[in-house]
Amino acid sequence: MESVNEAASLFEALTPAQPFLQLGFWQALEQQHAIGLHTGWQISHILLEDAGRPVAFLPLFIKTHHRGEYVFDHAWADAYARHGLNYYPRLVSSVPFTPVTGQRLLLAQGYQFAEIWPFIFQAIQALATQQQASSWHGLFIDQPLLDFLQTQSDVAIRYHCQFLWRNQAYTQFDDFLAALTAKKRKSIKVERQKIVQQGIQVQWIEGAELTIEDIAFFYQCYANTYYVRGQRPYLTYEFFCQLLQKMPQQILLIKASRDEQGIAAALFFKDDQTLYGRYWGAVEAVDCLHFEVCYYQGIEYAIHQQLKFFDPGTQGEHKLIRGFAPVYTHSVHWLTRPEFMQAVQEFCVQEKDYIDDYYRAALASTPFKQTS
Repeated sequence: MESVNEAASLFEALTPAQPFLQLGFWQALEQQHAIGLHTGWQISHILLEDAGRPVAFLPLFIKTHHRGEYVFDHAWADAYARHGLNYYPRLVSSVPFTPVTGQRLLLAQGYQFAEIWPFIFQAIQALATQQQASSWHGLFIDQPLLDFLQTQSDVAIRYHCQFLWRNQAYTQFDDFLAALTAKKRKSIKVERQKIVQQGIQVQWIEGAELTIEDIAFFYQCYANTYYVRGQRPYLTYEFFCQLLQKMPQQILLIKASRDEQGIAAALFFKDDQTLYGRYWGAVEAVDCLHFEVCYYQGIEYAIHQQLKFFDPGTQGEHKLIRGFAPVYTHSVHWLTRPEFMQAVQEFCVQEKDYIDDYYRAALASTPFKQTS
């Protein structure tokens, strides 16, 4: 299967859905060539039909690299190389460039994982044989799929840790600050005051207010974060323009300016429960500006819109002291060679102990006041 259009009915049944499960998001990825041939994200989605009706869809890519995944298995690739084996290509089910937990196996109403999974897994295995792929990896799987796959002995479940902000019925940013220790509250106020003292204004632009000029400025900032590191952006200007056309109500742009001249921007996505921080960039280096635009303004927006969660993106212990708490994320893995499959299963069990320790340490490092 080379396009998500054949599974459109399954995507549309999810509405209102997470932005990254909107058909428009996937069409933009395909049509603007962020994925496909010559990108390292060769499309090979699995679509299961019953009497010609789509009943299950698993996004799947044949990959020759790890870029844009955010779950790292380089050590496994090294182990294959030491044994004179090819780890690439590998099969990956994920939302490209998007480390956000969500549905990966889409089912039509009335169907259950237990009845669908054997057919999906058989298709994965057949594709792995056809492509001489070493493995299959399902990234950032949601809780229902996780619960089911934990009953399957032929896959390995891996635990990871990210950070999430939760809205505790705050009505304004000061309510959030009041929940923090005095030291952390003061630190955040100092960081925010630095932005004010430099004459920087921040604005929220969303929905019908968003213009192509706003996207052009954002893309200038976004691309610059790659160029200064000697890299090319994953995503194109045309990709973001298509998102503006197809799903403007799920986009928020936060823009920072000085003397009416834009200096930084961050692009967020949103649904009825969660704000997702995704892309950021600046054309001028300003102390604490990243924290203001990407975190504090996002928290203010989530409070203003009464959203339950703010997912700021992957990695970064610096998020802890700014009010984000650790949460588990999960991936599932299957390797074609039994000896490596056993080793990976054992590794995942051992690694979970480390992740649990990390989670507890991160939780102890949050800035919130202790409650009795």
